Amino acid sequence: MGKIKRRLKKQAERAERNRPPRSRLDHPVEGWTGDMPDKAEDCGFPPRLIWVNELNDVWMEIPRYVNFGWGGMWPMMPLSVLPLSFNVFALTLPGVISDMRGWFILGPCTFFTLCFFIYFLKKILFEPRGAPVRFNRKRQKVYVYEFQQSFWPWRRWYPVIKVFDWKDIHGEWVMRRGHADWGHRIYCAVCKPGTLEVVDRFILTWTVGGTDAAGGLWSFCCHYMEKKPVPTAPMYTDKPRDWTPFKTVRWPAEVALESSTAPDGEPPSVTH
Repeated sequence: MGKIKRRLKKQAERAERNRPPRSRLDHPVEGWTGDMPDKAEDCGFPPRLIWVNELNDVWMEIPRYVNFGWGGMWPMMPLSVLPLSFNVFALTLPGVISDMRGWFILGPCTFFTLCFFIYFLKKILFEPRGAPVRFNRKRQKVYVYEFQQSFWPWRRWYPVIKVFDWKDIHGEWVMRRGHADWGHRIYCAVCKPGTLEVVDRFILTWTVGGTDAAGGLWSFCCHYMEKKPVPTAPMYTDKPRDWTPFKTVRWPAEVALESSTAPDGEPPSVTH
């Protein structure tokens, strides 16, 4: 009996060692690779920003640049203009306007190519490429700038501001292995206070190539929000072009004020 018990114990230990890792959250992000530490001292990566818009002793703002598919937006425009122009031209040909069969064929094609054109035009001109996140270390809150869009281009696209308590946020690591999207992402899962029940989620960084970049960003956020010393120089100082003449990020006035001041209304005293 003793040998059998020892054998069963070894089998259980071996199964435990070989068991794939599991998320501590009740609903991990799709493609979950691992959980990030909640404390700065446990991060294991030196804190470092990838990009930064503003950094001071009260708040910081980091952009989240989309780094896949963006360069193909402008080439897609001619692909939508050419069939649209052809359909409009075909509708003006003699006999087509008076022929209902021509309208049944070319009418829907013209409408869908017009939708295709408007969708890419709105995406290029009005969608922010680097939708930011603000961290206010005095209030211990995180302000996330999201952009609500739809595949239906006739609907209104608009920004959505989400505000969370830092203590309810848990980091998640995702390893991407796509053909054109290979690297690491960090997601932030927002849980109910005092639980690991996920109620919301936002991305902290789109795909970056190195583990140091992704891990260093999460480490920086933890160090900053715990009011520990952090380096001020980001990894990159040049910013990707967004190809639009318009200002695509507009914080609401009340959110801009709250997210950039201390609870007593004191402005930042140190700006980098």
